[in-house]
Amino acid sequence: MDGWRLLLEKAAPNALHNSSARFDAPKCDEDTRIEVTHEIMECIQDCDAPQRLLCMTGAAGSGKSCLQQTVAEKCARAGILAASFFLSMEDPTRRTNSTLKWLINAAIERDPLIFSQSLEAQTIALVVAPVEHMRDGGVDLSTLPYAILIDGLDECRGEDRQAELLTAVRRCLLADHLPFRIFIASRPEWAIRTALEPGGHLRSMAYHIQLSDKYDASADMRRYLQRRFEDIGLRINNPNWFSAGDVETLVEAGSGQFIYVATVYKFVSERRASPAARLNVVLTWTPRAGQVAKPFETLDMLYYNILLAAKNTYEAVDTHHGRDFLLLFRVLQMGSTGSGFDLGHTSVGEVQRSADVLSALLCLEAQGEKALILDLRSLVALNARRDLHLYHKSFSDFLQEPSRAKDLFVPESRVYMHLAKCFMQRTIEFPLDINSCA
Repeated sequence: MDGWRLLLEKAAPNALHNSSARFDAPKCDEDTRIEVTHEIMECIQDCDAPQRLLCMTGAAGSGKSCLQQTVAEKCARAGILAASFFLSMEDPTRRTNSTLKWLINAAIERDPLIFSQSLEAQTIALVVAPVEHMRDGGVDLSTLPYAILIDGLDECRGEDRQAELLTAVRRCLLADHLPFRIFIASRPEWAIRTALEPGGHLRSMAYHIQLSDKYDASADMRRYLQRRFEDIGLRINNPNWFSAGDVETLVEAGSGQFIYVATVYKFVSERRASPAARLNVVLTWTPRAGQVAKPFETLDMLYYNILLAAKNTYEAVDTHHGRDFLLLFRVLQMGSTGSGFDLGHTSVGEVQRSADVLSALLCLEAQGEKALILDLRSLVALNARRDLHLYHKSFSDFLQEPSRAKDLFVPESRVYMHLAKCFMQRTIEFPLDINSCA
């Protein structure tokens, strides 16, 4: 048995900071988020600091993942990145330790069922014990890469799983004799919030950066938009297509949420449209002076209007007459995110892997899903397998919450009903010839 091969089979390579699946991953512009990036790197690189756990929390869209990506790249260049995302090993062409690899391989071969055990047991067997063995053998642990970065704790399935991960980090990786320094980024949801509150089990041992509260991202958002809009001006040969007032209005509306200006840029920079016209559309949705805008209200307004515009454009095309854009898009979104459909022995997630089958089932033309998202590319994309990829988790949250999506909301029950109707319709149109099967 090859233990290392078994480990690779259980790993999630797409979660690596430099994975091909994360091509063009969002990261901070060179001269933005300088202060917070400096604070994070200082915490990670100060091996004498008493707190070896750094937790960064912030609202959706506040730029946590951009910061994690930037920090991961800085740590990799400095040769101190041990892992990005939990238990994912770095690119084997980069600096590795052959002894550590051999010890992990041996641990798996001794207990090939280790991956069915608790997260704490896996951490002890695959990380702590091999490192301790190296220390006992005379290896100076300070020479090993020591930074472990975990992004999106809140996206772990279920609060109990998130809490289990935090407990494993505390019990296993923060022992005094180990070299690790851990950086975790998350929305301030239950598991990490209660762990960091007074009386929480991580309160005394974690350095906590509350991103949305401590750092005002407005100046960085302003630089981001200014640079991106100037680039558009070079492309269209019109440097005056926007004004400083436009940028200021957008920054104010963003309420410190980087996701807002990033989404605006993706929408405005659509190459087949007029940037000035698209910018004007965005600006007509933006609250003006004297109005107090909350981050999610503004973000929801943007999502709502982009989705509504896409619906109206799609349904106005003659060949799309009679189609329900919102329903079709919701089917595509739920199928790609593995929302738990079960159609006989085939899940919608499995059907979606064969995009032509799903298009046929929904009575769409070949590659009809591309036409479906044509005006939603500021929010979503199709990957190589033609699965739908949402740029932001908050857009998925928007689609699933009736109080946010309002009259654009499509409940799951309606999706189930539509799929059942489509199956019945296709069955009637193409009945099974029993005699031909004999």
